[in-house]
Amino acid sequence: MRDLFARMGILGELLAFLWRRKLYWLIPMIITLILFAIFIILGSNPALQPFIYTLH
Repeated sequence: MRDLFARMGILGELLAFLWRRKLYWLIPMIITLILFAIFIILGSNPALQPFIYTLH
């Protein structure tokens, strides 16, 4: 498990911290926030905006 977290960089350190402190309930919330941030970053790309517009 440590090797997996070590290869993930900062995200791995965060997950390892949550795992050691037994804060399992925070993991889904953090994953959701990360996915939302990725969606916002990709949504700012003009090439992907027509696709995102059709999702509404």
